[in-house]
Amino acid sequence: MANILSNWSDKMLQLLRRMNNFYSPGSSCTTCLRFEVAGEQVGWVPSKVASILSHYSEVFNSPRDGAITLCQNLDSYSRRSEAVDSVLQTVRKEGSLTCLKGWRDEYEVMPKFCDTPLMCMERSATSLFGVKRYGVHVNGYSRDENGELRMWLARRSITKQTYPGKLDNLAAGGLAAGISVKHTMVKECEEEACIPAAIAETAHPVSTVSYTYEDEEGVFPECQFVFDLELPSEFQPRVGDGEVQDFYFLSMDKVKEVLVSNEFKPNCAMVVLDFLIRHSYIEPDTEPYYQEFVAGLHQTL
Repeated sequence: MANILSNWSDKMLQLLRRMNNFYSPGSSCTTCLRFEVAGEQVGWVPSKVASILSHYSEVFNSPRDGAITLCQNLDSYSRRSEAVDSVLQTVRKEGSLTCLKGWRDEYEVMPKFCDTPLMCMERSATSLFGVKRYGVHVNGYSRDENGELRMWLARRSITKQTYPGKLDNLAAGGLAAGISVKHTMVKECEEEACIPAAIAETAHPVSTVSYTYEDEEGVFPECQFVFDLELPSEFQPRVGDGEVQDFYFLSMDKVKEVLVSNEFKPNCAMVVLDFLIRHSYIEPDTEPYYQEFVAGLHQTL
C-alpha cells in the first residue's frame, strides 16, 4: 500500500511541477521581457516573440530596461486593443505562430483581476505575451444510493482544439472580456452539461487555482475560479454544445486513480486535487507531499 501511495503522490507532484515549470531552473523566465502597459507589468514576452514584434514599431517600442511597451499614442483601452489586434491579424496570416490558428474569445488584460482592464487581447495570443488568463471550473458531485460522495467528470470532445478526448471537470470555460465570473459559470453549466440555471446558481465559489507553465507556444499564467456544485441525486448532466462527448459518475477512489493518468487535462486535475484536499480526501498525516500540493495549486507571479 505504501508503494502505491508513493507512486500516486510522486505522479501528482510531477504534474504540479510541470504546470509550474516557468518558475523552474532553466526556464525562459530569465530571458523573457516584461510586457508593460501604461506603466504596469501585465505579462512576459519570450525572446522569439519579441523579435517578431520588433517589426511593428508603430505599435511596440524597442525593448528597453528588460521590457516591451506600447507606443505612447496608444493611450486608451480601445486604441491599445485595436493596434495589437491588427498586428496579431497580420502575424496570423503569415502563419509563423501556430497558436494563432485557433481564433476565439477576447480576454481582458490587467495587472491583477481587481484592476481596471487596460486592453483586451485575442485568447489564442495571450501566451505570446504571457498575459494572465482567467477561467471558471465547476466540480460537480452528488451522493449515490449508499450516501457516498461521487464526482461527475466530463470527457472532452475529440474535436476540441486543446486536449481532445481528455477528462475534464463537469463544466469549465475561459472568462471572456466583459463577462462576470458567475455568469460564465452558469453559462458553461447550461451549454456544456445542460444544467438548468436554477441548479447552476446554487454552486458555491470555493477557491482559486493558479499556476504558470511554458511550452513551445509561450507562457501561460492562469487563474481558475473554482466552484463546487452539489447536484440533486436524481440529476444527470447531458451533452450540450458539443464541447463534451460524455459524462462519468465516479467514486472518489476512482477519481483519485484517473487523476494522475494521461487521460486527464492537467489543469483540471489540479482543480480536482484542490477538491480532494478541501473535502479531506487528502490529509497531511497520510500524504507526504501535502504541503507541496497546496503550494503548487496557488503559485502566482
